[in-house]
Amino acid sequence: MIPFPPEAPRGCPLCPRLVAYRAENARREPTWFNDPAPSFGDPHARLLVAGLAPGRTGANRTGRPFTGDHAGWLLYETLLATGFATGTYDARPDDGLELVDCMITNAVRCAPPGNKPTPEEERTCRPFLISRLGALPRLKVIVTLGDVSRRNVLKALGKPASAMPAGHGAEGRVGGLVLLNSYHCSRLNTNTGRLTPEMFRGIFERARQLIES
Repeated sequence: MIPFPPEAPRGCPLCPRLVAYRAENARREPTWFNDPAPSFGDPHARLLVAGLAPGRTGANRTGRPFTGDHAGWLLYETLLATGFATGTYDARPDDGLELVDCMITNAVRCAPPGNKPTPEEERTCRPFLISRLGALPRLKVIVTLGDVSRRNVLKALGKPASAMPAGHGAEGRVGGLVLLNSYHCSRLNTNTGRLTPEMFRGIFERARQLIES
């Protein structure tokens, strides 16, 4: 069996519902990226940020994770503030922003209808996540954005969802890796105050502390 690469190929055919949704978006918005969104960042990163799936008007439109949607503003501003990025985030893939010792990926690489992949789609895409984890030789810390991302990363590491607790600020260890869970930086969470910028920055300050220890 040929191992899965760390990134899903353009035109990936594995999930029929997501393929159909990509085609629908391509018909409606032919200038958009409309393909599996590749990971973004430093190939020698010690920090991996794992989301669940691209947003339709975010990475599905721009081709870069968390670029062009509401969640990206808080994520990239926080990475800049904590030294994991340089440059200026301007919600465009050509804005010149670079990640430092950090990579961003998604458990599911294609935008799902309603921002909700099915469990089968999560399972089907998981080999790409497993390969992505294996292709980061210096990886020490994984920040999971939301509980579904947390469960997917644990499963990619061969562990059950119960291997670490849920909730914002929860920590777990798998081998030599530390997992930190955060509430997702979605508009819903930030507008309702469930996740504040200070809470989110605290996650990455903790990640910095763990990486440098």
